[in-house]
Amino acid sequence: MSTADDQQPTRLVVGRRRSRQGRLLTASDRARLTQLAQYRTRVPKGVIIYTSHEEMEADRLRWTVDAMVERAALNRSALEAHKNR
Repeated sequence: MSTADDQQPTRLVVGRRRSRQGRLLTASDRARLTQLAQYRTRVPKGVIIYTSHEEMEADRLRWTVDAMVERAALNRSALEAHKNR
């Protein structure tokens, strides 16, 4: 014996993803893919063997800080260029 009040609500699907199969990329799609491909990490390629966790953490912190400093410099130069318009 159940009433309508204790039933699970019905889900409503609003829109669906469309398959890109067979469709060419748009200019905005290509621009976004180019932007994603330009992402660089500070970690050098290859296998790095550490003698301790502390040594690994120090390198990881250094790479993270280097990336943050570079990004801040890029943002600062972009902001200055925007102000000088």
